Formats: sequence, structure tokens, C-alpha cells
Amino acid sequence: MSIEVVNLCKYYAKQAAVNDISFSVNKGEIVGFLGPNGAGKSTTMKIMAGYIPASSGEVRINGQNVDVDNLETRKVIGYLPENNPLYPDMYVREYLEFIGRIYKIKNVRQRVDEMIEAVGLEVEQNKKIGMLSKGYKQRVGLAQALIHDPDVLILDEPTTGLDPNQIAEIRLLIKRVGKEKTVILSTHIMQEVEAICDRIIIISKGELVANNSAAALKDQAAKQTVYVEFDTKITKTELTKIPHVSKVKELNNGWLIETSEDIDLRKAVASQAQQKGWLVLTLQVKNKSLEEVFQELTH
Repeated sequence: MSIEVVNLCKYYAKQAAVNDISFSVNKGEIVGFLGPNGAGKSTTMKIMAGYIPASSGEVRINGQNVDVDNLETRKVIGYLPENNPLYPDMYVREYLEFIGRIYKIKNVRQRVDEMIEAVGLEVEQNKKIGMLSKGYKQRVGLAQALIHDPDVLILDEPTTGLDPNQIAEIRLLIKRVGKEKTVILSTHIMQEVEAICDRIIIISKGELVANNSAAALKDQAAKQTVYVEFDTKITKTELTKIPHVSKVKELNNGWLIETSEDIDLRKAVASQAQQKGWLVLTLQVKNKSLEEVFQELTH
């Protein structure tokens, strides 16, 4: 187990930014860490990276407890913060060599060459960081997170500011390094999550609300929402009396019926129709996008 988060809490005065969350991430796994703004994502990632202390609970990286004074865990973590702090007056190559020397990397110039090529900084490597576009600054941030070849990568919004071509290139890079490392990344781009993540963890208001693959989350949501048509007029009141139903909405020539429980709603609807003598013309699950699932879980 590369990352273990156990009963993690973070309070600012009396406000809980992170409220008793637990999860783990295995080596070779890329996990998307999702949540609306203010959900506690960045706070959690800062604690995981050892930048701020937890109020209670703990984070273990490769079995070692992470805290702000543990330099050993810092050596095996690559961290790209949300605001990507860089030195604007330093040249790209100069900055990466500086970071490499902090980590006491042997053959640091060779390693810098490898990172510049890996993240696509060749044409900008001799510029000052302050002269770069936001997308290229993000690439510099990703290079500094990777330069010491860490076991664990913690990436907070790694594709912010990149154009579609750059996003595709960084996705490929993350997928490639994710085969040998443990990667946890936050993003608001659902297509990105589905493209590169093996699993998704969603938090809302500081609490864990989902931990599964994108396919499993969508499959579960589909079974919880069905579209049904009958051969006769059925009232909304009658449909709300079906066991497990939490919401009924008229749609086209039929009804959209939902449940908040983890069941296949088709069985309940079919059973009620049989008892009442309703002839069912259509009964099918309504597939949902990952964005719709995310909205439902975080609202």
C-alpha cells in the first residue's frame, strides 16, 4: 500500500475542512480526487504532501507517517500544488537544476534534460519562468514534481491552463509514469478522469461520498434511475408509492423514476406494475454521465 489516509481531520477554528476521511491508493494506481470547490481536496493533498499538519488522523506513505518535519517521506513524494509556486526570475533549466540539487540528484544536468524532454519544454528551456505562458509554467511545475523520481505523485489540477494538445500530452505522461508509481490527482475535467484514472474518490464538504471506478459509479447510478412507459394513464402519486422510490418526474410519454438506495429500481417498478395490472411498454435504465453522477453526489 503506497498511500494510506486514516481518519484524517483538519479544522480551521471550529470549521471542519476535512472531516474523518479514510482511503488508500496502491502502487501502479492512478486515482482521481474529486470534489467541488471548497470540498477539502487541496487541504487533504497538502497534508498528504507534508506541507501542513492534520488536526487528527494520519497519512502513511510507504508505511511511514507523513508530517511537516518528516524529510524521509518528502524524498518519495512529488507534489504539484494548485497554485504552482515558481521563481519567475529564474530560467527554466536553472530552476530545475536548483530543485535537482535540493534532492541531491547525481548527474543532475542529465536528469534535467530528461525532464525537459518528458514534459515538452525543449523550446522554452532557455527562457525565464516569468516569461512563460500559464501552460508552460504548469509543465515546469510537473517537471519539478517528477525530477527526483518519486514513488508517489500528488498532483493538484495538473492540466490547468493547458490547451487541448498539451492536455493530451500530459495525460499520456501521467499514464506512463502511473504504471510504476502511485498517482493521486485532482481535477474538474471529467473527461480527464475517465481517460486516465483507475479509480475515483469524491469528497463533499470535507466528507468522503464515493470511492470506486468511474464505470462502477455510473453503473450504480444507472440502476437507480429508470425510464418507464405504460399503456394507460398512471398518476405521479401512484408512482411515488412504489417501494424505494424517492423522486418521480414526467418525461416525454413516460416517467423518470429515481431511488436514493443502492438497488436496481427496475425490479421494484416491474413488481408494482404486475400487482396493479399496469402494462409496461418501456422499462430501461437511464445512463448517466460521470458529470451527472458527480453533481448528484456533491449536491
